[in-house]
Amino acid sequence: VQLQASGGGLVQAGGSLRLSCVASGGIFITMGWYRQAPGKQRELVAAITSSGGTNYADSAKGRFTISRDNPKNTVTLQMSSLKLDDTAVYYCYARRLRTQEDFWGQGTEVTVSS
Repeated sequence: VQLQASGGGLVQAGGSLRLSCVASGGIFITMGWYRQAPGKQRELVAAITSSGGTNYADSAKGRFTISRDNPKNTVTLQMSSLKLDDTAVYYCYARRLRTQEDFWGQGTEVTVSS
């Protein structure tokens, strides 16, 4: 299983970024994004099931939108109204249906500047 994330970068507060992740090597029941800011624990940002059910962190509600293309095993996180607190390394993850194992991408850095 491999997950390849892309789309991070530097953006000003109030701006937008789009993260994408492509998974290969299985069928994935859940895909999503976690993030880890310096000195903090990794936390869930948003997740989406293969049937389209979504779960968002309170901090992401109303600002971030997660979507998924099942045939392409791709998950996208559209982030808007970015805040300084959104600065973190964002990790894509996918839970394989057959074994219920979680797999992680390499992380993509998002930096929000004032």
